Amino acid sequence: MGGGTWIYLGTFGFDAGKSNAGKVVLSNRSEKTGRIVTADAVKIGGGMGNMARRISDAGATENIKSSDGNAAIVHKEMPKIDYPYEISGYPRFCEAARYWLQWAGIPDSVYSDSQGKNDYTDDYKCRGIWVNYLAGGSTVNPTEQGLNIPVDMAFAFHSDAGTTLNDSIIGTLGIYYTNVYNEEYANGASRYLAHDMTDLIQSNIVRDIRSLYEPDWTRRGMWNQSYYEARVPRVPTMLLELLSHQNFADMRYGLDPRFRFTVSRAIYKGMLQFICSQYHMDYIVQPLPVDNMALKMVGENEIELTWQPVADPLEPTANAEKYIVYTRIGDGDFDNGVLVDKNTYRTALPAGMVCSYKVTAVNKGGESFPSEILSAGRAFNSYKRLAMSDKQTNANHSDIVLIVNGFDRISAPADFVAPVPGDTLLAGFLDDLDHGVPYLKDISYIGKMKEYRRSIPWMDDDASGFGDSYSNYEDKVIAGNTFDYPAIHGAAILKAGYSFISCSDESVENKTMNLNDYKYVDLILGKECQTKMGRGGVKPLEFKTFSQPMQEAITAYCGQGGNIFVSGAYVGTDLWDNRLAPAQESDKKFATEVLKYKWRVGQAATEGKVKCVASPFPALSGNYTYHNELNADSYVVESPDAIEPATKDAYTVMRYSENNLSAGVVYKGAYKTCILGFPFEALRTASEREALMNAILTFFNEKTDSLKQ
Repeated sequence: MGGGTWIYLGTFGFDAGKSNAGKVVLSNRSEKTGRIVTADAVKIGGGMGNMARRISDAGATENIKSSDGNAAIVHKEMPKIDYPYEISGYPRFCEAARYWLQWAGIPDSVYSDSQGKNDYTDDYKCRGIWVNYLAGGSTVNPTEQGLNIPVDMAFAFHSDAGTTLNDSIIGTLGIYYTNVYNEEYANGASRYLAHDMTDLIQSNIVRDIRSLYEPDWTRRGMWNQSYYEARVPRVPTMLLELLSHQNFADMRYGLDPRFRFTVSRAIYKGMLQFICSQYHMDYIVQPLPVDNMALKMVGENEIELTWQPVADPLEPTANAEKYIVYTRIGDGDFDNGVLVDKNTYRTALPAGMVCSYKVTAVNKGGESFPSEILSAGRAFNSYKRLAMSDKQTNANHSDIVLIVNGFDRISAPADFVAPVPGDTLLAGFLDDLDHGVPYLKDISYIGKMKEYRRSIPWMDDDASGFGDSYSNYEDKVIAGNTFDYPAIHGAAILKAGYSFISCSDESVENKTMNLNDYKYVDLILGKECQTKMGRGGVKPLEFKTFSQPMQEAITAYCGQGGNIFVSGAYVGTDLWDNRLAPAQESDKKFATEVLKYKWRVGQAATEGKVKCVASPFPALSGNYTYHNELNADSYVVESPDAIEPATKDAYTVMRYSENNLSAGVVYKGAYKTCILGFPFEALRTASEREALMNAILTFFNEKTDSLKQ
């Protein structure tokens, strides 16, 4: 079943350039005796596209839309040119389905219905034919030859065309088709099953969007129409037009990872409900990811990880029953995990290594998305005292750094709507101001927007009117929020000779973790900044840099003589100049009177270079670079903040190299603060991070009376 083509096994990490760094083991272990497991090959990585194509010697045909089921095929005479064979030069994941199917060993009768004359029509046609080929020979498609896989259903995920000149949402359309094959599937079932499946999936999508984000989201209806992708498959099939990729109001949501997660989960729920109804089973939805994570030292070489499950307000069956804790040692990959019954986990912590942990929730429906990643490290130096627990030792006097992961944000790019003279309306996305934050990584971004006039119509795919963008990132992966920054900070802390643990910002806000128990605190703010969803309204602004509970915790920590390091791109802008949130005097007072800095300007630099400058603290020295352009390794810092001292006891210690705007401020008084207007984890190299972290910790350890006047 499924032989003769590539079958995805999973994603696994290997060290580049090391022949003994990893291996693939094929095993014949099975739950049943007397069976044989075979494998012809194992391929590592998807690779680059390698299908060389040219104009067919037999000519070409006109492109026909998927919905034009009765359109006649028109043959085109091509110029007498010796067209060369060409490959795309793109990663395989960028290429069309037709080329992937050829590479994957699927017969040409599946991937090229036109016999090589039209790759465009072959691409959308091959998908439905492929479904039938997968199911061929199985109980659901017994009359055709194929790979004997009993496919329960098929699903075509589309976005639609269409624009409005206002903020109206075009919304969600479902398409199925019954009037073919005597209104039956290959196994005799009614093709009206596709109507039921379409209704379930579309209902879940619209309900969840309206409940969480946008009450006015449009449900366009269900069409029983002859689209190729809905007509050809011999199993229940839905074609989804989720939203209009041309319409600004739709794409304010469509570009947001939070919206994408909700929609994808809704589709999954609809599929699950449909399949369970066919098998007369009760359905259970997989849980949501856990939160409120925290690590604590509970012994000289032992740590305890805790977390809290998250209830799904839209789905009562999605409750966590157990959890899986995954561990990563050093620069390796995560292991296969340990199943635990409770929301706590204890384990040994080896010295001199960064150890990282993530958690998933599980129930009978499956496994949740992973949590953020927390890390811990124990320094080799035995004189570095480890915190045992509040009752066993005064943790405040131990040389442990507490890393607080406060960078939770994922969001769409900044957007705007503006009327201009001449009855023209401008709208669009402002990548240069704020590219937004993808979830983990983004493979769909192709370039920043360049046509902002809503009145400009689509004329051609190469002149696509309002919303048109550059295409210089078509073949590139864009890094987003990996939720894995305590390990980056921790590696630099461990290199400086200090032990560290980490926690989520929620655990500080709800008082699970007490900053006062630690001599040093490193608050990661990344690109945290108050952000709306779509056009706003239902969902309040999220991702504030300093929530009220966090301000209270930091104020108390500084009041008892702590040392706090804060870095982030919007540490000033979010409190002084956020376009979406009026500035609050209490927020500015917290920054100026507690952390001792004030905002000067946002979008302070473009070149990604900072330098330490003369100050009373010679430990803070050197030049540094951070990621200022989109790339695959780190999220981009396109709008760092310029911040300045707010008191005579605070000093500028870093400036942006291109304009000398103040990039970093330290304060030394009854307590110490170090605030950077760019994220520490965005520094380009480990050596830069190690040097800067060592300098900051050295500053924290300087005695007050050593301050040079």
